[in-house]
This record gives sequence, structure tokens and C-alpha cells, in this order.
Amino acid sequence: MSSNDTSASPFHSEPTSRDDAPQYVLPLVVHIEKTDPPARTDALCTAARAVLVMLSDERSAGEGEWAQAMRDWQDARIRKVVRRARGAEWRKASALPGITVTGLSAEVRVYPPVPLDGWPKELVKLQVSGTDLDDPEPPAAPDTSAPVLWLNPELGMSAGKEMAQAGHGAQLAWWELSETERKAWREAGFPLSVATADAARWAELTVSGLPVVHDAGFTEIAPGSCTVVADHPALRR
Repeated sequence: MSSNDTSASPFHSEPTSRDDAPQYVLPLVVHIEKTDPPARTDALCTAARAVLVMLSDERSAGEGEWAQAMRDWQDARIRKVVRRARGAEWRKASALPGITVTGLSAEVRVYPPVPLDGWPKELVKLQVSGTDLDDPEPPAAPDTSAPVLWLNPELGMSAGKEMAQAGHGAQLAWWELSETERKAWREAGFPLSVATADAARWAELTVSGLPVVHDAGFTEIAPGSCTVVADHPALRR
């Protein structure tokens, strides 16, 4: 899918053939303890990396144990839902098949896709709300020599919603890369940053030819909203 072609985008609000397929969701669970929550920007980066780790895992490809679920998910709308867990909830969630990705302060566990109405009982009870995180200090300026997931400065989203959107942006970048470029990114440990663009830069980014996430509008924001531009050095024209 071309970064400029939104007609068949899995994130776009217009009806497509993807809507006729059985709908799956990629669950992500962020570890949030009341007394020691992760920093917001680190949680966004860790969620994006978790999506990339799942996409690149050998179990997600070929005849791997997660491969069919991954294909079914990617044939439909690419939904991601972020829930939060602490204490015993997190321990139970960590026992399910999946991958835990750790950032500077954040832990995010990603699971193979599940049917939209078929969440495991250990995850379905977890709350979606309550993922409003803060940065205790202003985040550092993004390293533009590495991939940057730029957030729309005009949208107000919860941390959980932004985590999902960052994951969408990382996935669009992954799809656009060659196998060689994917391999290099994976072997480097998926370096990336997430930052909110200023208004002028956002205007430039959205017409740059880089992958743009057009949200389907299932939660929080209007359908068709541009939420993230995935600025990977290999995709810059």
C-alpha cells in the first residue's frame, strides 16, 4: 500500500473490503502501578516498539504459531486496543502468550491478535480508561536521524489512544520498508521516538509523502482524523 493511497487503508474511515472480513484486534497492556507510573512519552515509544516486535517475530510469519491470527488481523481493520494492569492483574496478563517490551520506565505486553469479541478473560477485565500518563520532565527533542512518529498537535487524545496511534504509525512505516531496511531496523533494536509536531511542521509532514495514519474514529476522535506521520529516514523523499 502506497503511503499516499488512503483508499484501502486499514485505518481509514471509509468502508472498504476490509470491513467484510472477520474483525480482530491487537491487544496491548501497559503496566501502570499507582505509585510508579511510566512516563507518557516512554509509554508511547514502548508501545510502538512492541507492535514492531510482534510484526517481526518469527512466530508471526510463515507457519508460525501466531501467523494465521496475524494474517486474519491484517486482512481486516488494523485495530489496536491498549488496556492497563497493575499488581496481580499484570502478573496474570504476563502469563498469557505474548511479548513484553521494556522502555526506560514503561513495560508494554503485546499479544497475538484476538477476535474483536473474543478477548481472553484475563485481559477483557482490564480497564481501557485510566491510561492518562504524564511526562515528569519535558521529553528530549527527537533524534531525527532515527525514525520519528509525529503526533498531530491539534488533537487531544488519552495516553492509551496515543499509544495505539503510535503503534499504527510504526506499522505503516514497517510495511513501507524493504526487507533489508526492516532487518536493519530490527537488528538495531527498533530505535524510534514519538513527539508532537508544531503546527508548521505538521502541515509539511502531511503532504510529504510519508505514511500518515487516518484514524477510523472508533474512539475519542472524529473518523478520518490524521493522527500520526511516520517519519522513517529510509522513507524520506
